[in-house]
Amino acid sequence: MNITDLTLVEAIDLLHERIRVRSSSRRAWRVYFANANTLNCACDDPDFRDVLNSADHVFGDGTGVRWAARARGVHLRGNVNGTDLVPALFAAFAGRGYRFFLLGSTPELIGRASLRAEALFPGWTLAGAHHGYLSEQETADLVRHINEARPDVLLVGMGHPVQERWIKEHAHELDVPVCMAVGGLFEYWGGHLARAPLWMRKLGMEWVHIMLQQPHKMRRYLMGNPRFLARVAMDTLHQWRAKLERWLP
Repeated sequence: MNITDLTLVEAIDLLHERIRVRSSSRRAWRVYFANANTLNCACDDPDFRDVLNSADHVFGDGTGVRWAARARGVHLRGNVNGTDLVPALFAAFAGRGYRFFLLGSTPELIGRASLRAEALFPGWTLAGAHHGYLSEQETADLVRHINEARPDVLLVGMGHPVQERWIKEHAHELDVPVCMAVGGLFEYWGGHLARAPLWMRKLGMEWVHIMLQQPHKMRRYLMGNPRFLARVAMDTLHQWRAKLERWLP
């Protein structure tokens, strides 16, 4: 999988340029974020791995991804996650007439998230919002509604792999410059989750804060993180073995 190696500031500029020159190709840019859990799912599910590989940009989210990249000899310059990138993008380019659309979560939570987003980002216009529980017909109607609303950014928060699959399936139908899979962002905006203190984020320990607020995710972190590290270790061993085989007669 190709991780787009940019700092947060560079990622903001990249996305803004796409928004600014709004393409007539009528295909949304697919922007995803890969953390340890995402990559575990990609290892277990080849179809989901193909979805990630088809993205226009995948940003590395979290300490685990940086460790995995370093084991491959790549030093990622930034930790780019949707929870930080979206507010930073909206703050950097407020007051330019840009519009955003929220898709995902429950009707109640997306309603609260929409109100919070409007309050947080008065320099952007909320073009619309819709929950993420959709029938096939509702999806077709929603795509038309999104295109009529003409947002510059579509934020899809359905949890992975659902959100990435949804974006891949409908990107060619969406007249939106940028479509981002944002995971639990709406839970923060809707008041279900609080951000970890800055010191925890700097140490790469935000997952601990999330786990304490959402104990049902304990299995994902306590079993998934060691599993991911084991995969990184095995991959590193395979690389060393391959090098030794090339060196030995």
